[in-house]
Amino acid sequence: MNGTLNKVMLIGHLGDDVKMHYFDGGNCIGRFQLATNEIYINKTTNEKITSTEWHNLVVRNKAAEICEKYLSKGDKIYIEGRIKSRQWQAEDGTTKYTTEIQVTEFTFLTTKKETTIQKPNTDSESVKNTNFEATNEDLPINDLPF
Repeated sequence: MNGTLNKVMLIGHLGDDVKMHYFDGGNCIGRFQLATNEIYINKTTNEKITSTEWHNLVVRNKAAEICEKYLSKGDKIYIEGRIKSRQWQAEDGTTKYTTEIQVTEFTFLTTKKETTIQKPNTDSESVKNTNFEATNEDLPINDLPF
């Protein structure tokens, strides 16, 4: 295989609300941190250890506006994207570096809309349903599929 691949898939919880930045011309970006956890047992002490990794995510334009509208700190999200590193000069003249995940796809797993009291939706826009599981609305609840 001669090609290369830069793809990231993460499921985690937002560390803070989405921070928006708007540009001339109508474009915008949203930035937020995502926490992923690894839980394991220390073999020598039998202690349960949770290790948290923080990821800097960047979402652009309409996707950023949707994330800002529906996501808040603590919400769970699935994202796909690519790793991007960049550098810049700080005001004090030092060179700063960061590594970010440029989000290309996302699915809300829990949102602030689910945790608040359900109100009639007056918005013309709704969250895209990306749940591809088959629905069995025609079957009685106690009917087994086999």
